[in-house]
Amino acid sequence: MSRMGTPAQAALRITILAGVMVALLATGLRGVWPAWWLVVLVAGLAVAFALLPEAAMGTAATGLVLAWWGFAFRGGPYPEALLAAAGLLTAHLAAVVAGYGPRDLPPDPATVRLWAVRGAVVFLAAPAVYLVATLLEGQPEPGGIWIAGLAAALVTTVAAGLVLAGSSQEQ
Repeated sequence: MSRMGTPAQAALRITILAGVMVALLATGLRGVWPAWWLVVLVAGLAVAFALLPEAAMGTAATGLVLAWWGFAFRGGPYPEALLAAAGLLTAHLAAVVAGYGPRDLPPDPATVRLWAVRGAVVFLAAPAVYLVATLLEGQPEPGGIWIAGLAAALVTTVAAGLVLAGSSQEQ
């Protein structure tokens, strides 16, 4: 057994690292590269995230990637953001599955399939949001759009919480 655990655990942890780094470097496809120190910082946090998937380093690494995207581009939409979304979602899902057990415990195939399906469903939101942003690009901003967006996010969060609470009570 290696320091990375089983081969499947090692693959999950490599996926965590790769997902974060792909998300960070995806801006390079548009010719906008992060500073070397940001790449080193995010890589270090991503390695820590891969080694300790339950720890806060994952939040810091993904937060820095999101901040970089916010600073790198004004306006948009940019199709490279779909690659970044896929990278961050993949890293998150790999961390969830890796966090279910110690390194020497191979992940349950049914659990991997469950989270892969959930991830695929969640990812469907990214192209939908990109499409809406593309259609609305250059249009004047309707009054109250931010309040409507916040309300939609709140309703979605509450609905998801109720669904998850209901499913956990059934178990």
